Amino acid sequence: MNGIMIQGTASNVGKSMICTALCRLFANDGFHVAPFKSQNMSTFSTKIGNGLEISTAQFAQAEAAKVLPLPQMNPILLKPSGHMSSEVWMLGEKVEEMSGTAYRESFYDQGLTVIKQSLAFVSEHYDVVVLEGAGSPVEVNLTDRELVNMRIADLADVPVLLVADIERGGVFATIVGTLELLAPNHRNRVKGLIINKFRGDKELFQEGVSFIESYTGIPVLGVIPFMDNHEIEEEDSLITQHDSIANKSGEDKYDEWALHVASHLDWAKIKNMVKGP
Repeated sequence: MNGIMIQGTASNVGKSMICTALCRLFANDGFHVAPFKSQNMSTFSTKIGNGLEISTAQFAQAEAAKVLPLPQMNPILLKPSGHMSSEVWMLGEKVEEMSGTAYRESFYDQGLTVIKQSLAFVSEHYDVVVLEGAGSPVEVNLTDRELVNMRIADLADVPVLLVADIERGGVFATIVGTLELLAPNHRNRVKGLIINKFRGDKELFQEGVSFIESYTGIPVLGVIPFMDNHEIEEEDSLITQHDSIANKSGEDKYDEWALHVASHLDWAKIKNMVKGP
């Protein structure tokens, strides 16, 4: 598959926003690009026609990619419903409600099948696929039956960029710890690091970049400054949206955000990681 996957050291590090920017950047460079998140847990979904729904984050990424949103872009959506259970949506349709334990035990094979089918679909119909992981790829108690991080990178056979959030502190430990806990073959998939939500003078962080690259042997491909009021719905903050009124058109907000990211990212190197059409 021609694509790239964004994974993170934790939840809420900005994976969905980085994917949104990459979707717009690839689209602006003439690629027919699709977002893809194999499994998303969110109470926020958007109707895409014919009674189908996908995660609002993947809907926004499709907008950024300038393509129609399709259920194959988010084949599994889990909507928490309380009492440790979730509604399971598959390819845009509600299937049933079940507990997390029941889901892991009885739904894994079925989920993996629909994910493989959806990956085949987007691979066939798009030049480039921007894949998004969830949470952290090193939740060691869950890796045997995970459906959203390195197993998907293996299925798609794509390089991975690892995103870390410097705003919350501990960025060196989260990067090194994540890489140390990855299996060797999965660590080898990580081709670049992105430091997200940076505040302050980037020149003062250059020593930190040098340390990370020297210690891990993996290049830091971007240090992305924090940007407020971009008016794009973020995956992990949809429940606490800003009260400000959205004034930018869809095209303006996606282009502005993509330009912001690109100006602090080694975009040429990232494009070279993707084989292209």
